[in-house]
Amino acid sequence: MSDGLPEGVARRDFGDGPALATRGEPVYGEPTDGEWRRWDPHRSKLGATIEKGLETGLSGGDSVLYLGAANGTTVSHVADVAGPTYAVEFAPRSARDLLDVCESRGTLFPLLKDARKPETYAHVVETDLDCLVQDVATRGQARVAVENARFLAPEGRLVLAIKARSEDVTADPEDVFADVLDELRETYEVLDRARLEPYHDDHLAVVASPR
Repeated sequence: MSDGLPEGVARRDFGDGPALATRGEPVYGEPTDGEWRRWDPHRSKLGATIEKGLETGLSGGDSVLYLGAANGTTVSHVADVAGPTYAVEFAPRSARDLLDVCESRGTLFPLLKDARKPETYAHVVETDLDCLVQDVATRGQARVAVENARFLAPEGRLVLAIKARSEDVTADPEDVFADVLDELRETYEVLDRARLEPYHDDHLAVVASPR
């Protein structure tokens, strides 16, 4: 940890003041400073979670399962820092972009799979992982986290971004968050949480550990 940041993450000045950064090849047109590249919290729920000061437990060299990798924006920063990083993405178009990101990151392994069906990638992903990062836009977000807990080490961490509008677009977000947290507590101990405004509306970041 450095200044409360995960190991491998730093603050660099890209011309408008200190900003989160990791070392790696640029992916989405982000500003760079030598080998460092900016990690934009407005484009990354995990980046916003770190900006909010939550202790993610993510550390340099950790093994990670990332659910909802999309086109690789956030998981590329994770792979800059972590060890083996398994990136699960369901949409073929996004997965094609993710493949391009993996070319320059030898520890990033893309999986065109559905995070709601961990049995389809259980033969590929190792167990006793250090961190499970989840950012999926679907109903049943708690159930996804519960079903994927099988991959986490007993002392591992879940870092989850709950998207209220994906669960119920008509409900009050706080009610949605309460329901998701109740279901999570069947399997996890919730360690910390925070709303992600102003970076992401109607999102709640949660850090938890397996029970």
